Amino acid sequence: MKEFGMNALNHDLRAWMNGVESIRQLHRIQGIPWDKDLGGLLEMILERAKHPPALLFEAIPKARQDMRILCSEIDTIERLALAMGTDPTLGITDFIQAWRRKIRNFQPVEPEFVGDAPVFENVVEQDIDLEAFPIPRWHELDGGRYIGTNDLVITEDPEEGWVNAGTYRVMLQGPDALALYISPGKHGRIQRQKYFEQGNPCPVAISFGHHPILFLAACTDVPVKMSEFAYAGGVISEPVQLVRGPRTGLPIPAYSEFAIEGEMVPGDNLPEGPFGEWPGYYASAQRPEPVVRVKAVYHRNDPVLCGEPPLRPSAGQGFHRSIQRSALIWNALEDAGVPDVQGVWMHPAAYRFFSIVKIKQRYPGHAKQAAVIASQCRAGAYLGRYVVVVDEDVDIYNPDDVIWAISTRSEPENIEIIRRAWSGPLDPAIPKERKGFNSRALIDATRPYEWRDKFPEVNAVRPEFKAELEKKYASLLREVLQRAH
Repeated sequence: MKEFGMNALNHDLRAWMNGVESIRQLHRIQGIPWDKDLGGLLEMILERAKHPPALLFEAIPKARQDMRILCSEIDTIERLALAMGTDPTLGITDFIQAWRRKIRNFQPVEPEFVGDAPVFENVVEQDIDLEAFPIPRWHELDGGRYIGTNDLVITEDPEEGWVNAGTYRVMLQGPDALALYISPGKHGRIQRQKYFEQGNPCPVAISFGHHPILFLAACTDVPVKMSEFAYAGGVISEPVQLVRGPRTGLPIPAYSEFAIEGEMVPGDNLPEGPFGEWPGYYASAQRPEPVVRVKAVYHRNDPVLCGEPPLRPSAGQGFHRSIQRSALIWNALEDAGVPDVQGVWMHPAAYRFFSIVKIKQRYPGHAKQAAVIASQCRAGAYLGRYVVVVDEDVDIYNPDDVIWAISTRSEPENIEIIRRAWSGPLDPAIPKERKGFNSRALIDATRPYEWRDKFPEVNAVRPEFKAELEKKYASLLREVLQRAH
């Protein structure tokens, strides 16, 4: 099996898009207005498509015609594999296993700086007009147009010199102004605050279109003082190519489609929000946030803006995040000594709020041990809510199977509650005055250990007999199932 590593698609978004088009997973759409229509149509497609394609919106009316918008980049295994340089035929469990091995033995690869790059095909330093581009209002009640939903906000620590590249939401606030929201505790916010406390402006570069591996790195809990560029290089086993920003000296991806340089000045704020966030709700009312005053714009010819607007999770977005975080929780369980973990799945419909752990029970309390650790390890602690532990015969990727296990193998009186756990500002179920805390429900949906051998048999076709039938009636099954689709 091919592990994560080098391939020809590791730097250039366009090379990756060509690869996606070659496997018939890129769909081009023309003529959709940027104001609410584009975001609404995107949500409807993702809700209804079992395996949604990557969507490239072109010829967007009432805006510059040279910019295109790419959405739903890595919402299938095949496209995620193309981005990370691994086998696109893997199933979900095998993909998570491969990713677990990669991050367990992870070695960062420092980026490589080059002299010239495609990002500098067009340089604009006078008469900057970001409003001329087709920047969408993604949700009906968003406070404005959001250029940054799949971005790299690049800053440097003023005291220690390490570079951070995080994905934070960026709202258009004029031809050369951007309101930037960064959640408390995030590295970019900490670095910005250091500049402000010194009374200095904070230099910033932002890339708005780039290879998916950079977006994946920016969405990952990379250790403090490790650059996301070094992390991405470690994933693909080769250096990410960067250039120095002419105005700030900050690193910018050499193959960035669209990037800006600017600065944030202490006390210079503009309204930001509301914005539809990943839990499926509008996150907050409008409030003042630091503004980026844009000093230069760089873009390729016919640039591609990458859009990853948070949609209601039932739209099926966030598959790639579930893969990454499931692998982290699985590793945490193993590191804590939990044996015979058969799988972990943070379901995309709820993401951080709902985790499923599959085990082969070995001793009394095994299921509870797994549930407690999954709920409180680094990858599972923030904004969690439910952890369900199931037996090895349950398909954790099939919600019907998981609900069946909960309904037939657990008793409500046995659900464990952990109180005052780690929550955050995006948790819609917690009132504003206590946003920092929530509770966790640990649901043991395994057969009760002490009488599991006497638990009723499942009335499903045994795997061995199913294999016989598959072989015996292969042509009939194929014919019937093709008609069903």
